[in-house]
Amino acid sequence: MKYLGNPNYAHDGSDRVGLLLVNHGSPDDTDTASVRRYLRGFLADPRLVELPRWLWLSILNGIILVTRPPRTARKYKQIWTAQGSPLNVICEALLDGLRARLESSYGDRLRLALGMTYGHPTAAEGLDELRNAGCTRILVLPLYPQYAAVTIGSVFDVVSSALQRWRWIPELRFVSGYPDLPEYITALADSLRAHWAEHGRAEKLLLSFHSMPAKYAAKGDPYPCFCEKTSRLLAQELRLGDDEYTLAYQSRFGRGEWLQPYTEDLLAQWRDDGVQSVDIICPGFSVDNLETLEELRVDYTAQYAEGGGELRVVPCLNAAPAHVDALEKVVRQQLQGWEDSLRAVQAVPPLRQDASA
Repeated sequence: MKYLGNPNYAHDGSDRVGLLLVNHGSPDDTDTASVRRYLRGFLADPRLVELPRWLWLSILNGIILVTRPPRTARKYKQIWTAQGSPLNVICEALLDGLRARLESSYGDRLRLALGMTYGHPTAAEGLDELRNAGCTRILVLPLYPQYAAVTIGSVFDVVSSALQRWRWIPELRFVSGYPDLPEYITALADSLRAHWAEHGRAEKLLLSFHSMPAKYAAKGDPYPCFCEKTSRLLAQELRLGDDEYTLAYQSRFGRGEWLQPYTEDLLAQWRDDGVQSVDIICPGFSVDNLETLEELRVDYTAQYAEGGGELRVVPCLNAAPAHVDALEKVVRQQLQGWEDSLRAVQAVPPLRQDASA
């Protein structure tokens, strides 16, 4: 193995701290070949599908990667922007917003980079960017509020795999979620309040999280517990009774049992029952992506309209100032104890309480 070093490293004690934001990723483009490459990396992750490798890879390469890429490519074409993947564009804006907040305290002593679990820039490329900047301490922040092995666990896998190639292993800190962070809960609540102020309140409020196979939770994955905790705290912040909101799970794949209730089935039931309006928010997605922009805004919205109703999707927090507030709080908490490398250029200011502060 060829180990990566930094021959330009300055041995004068001016070590830097690196912050790596990590998200899921997207295909490089919307053509079928690009989507197939992306799906191969994504669906081959052993944390995603816990079948014997020989069996799953046979199914993946012999069936799924033959039939699924054209359909998925059409979905990406519906949401693609002139700048590329919405998820990547928003993550870059979120990175810029966080950099602007932190540079006033830390200057160039803190370097930020973006990496993806599947897609470009890869997590390894983001780490290499930090290594070349002289970072010997690195904080990894997966952009998933609720821990799940298939998301944050996979981030840990790709980060640790990349670091196996490094000659000098950095000190490493790893955020494993922030489902009850007050600033995150407040940001979610404020986004709903803004939505209601503009559109009024719908008959139903649905909190939709990405699903996972039920057997993963039965084996000890805490993900549904964290989803329920976030939902409960959000309801408390909004002063909602138990009968004023519903939690459900979307985007299941395959025929096995996944976490329930299923978002799609619940919406179909409400539509058939004559519920005319539904507000839906996705607290588990930090930025808008294929599941929110296509599955919810296109597919589910059209299906609900067939019954004469209206499905109103609340945008993810994306790069909003309140979201930057929440992530800034996580980062500042985690950086405590690394002040010798940061050598803050001024006293760390208090966290901004609102966008006008």
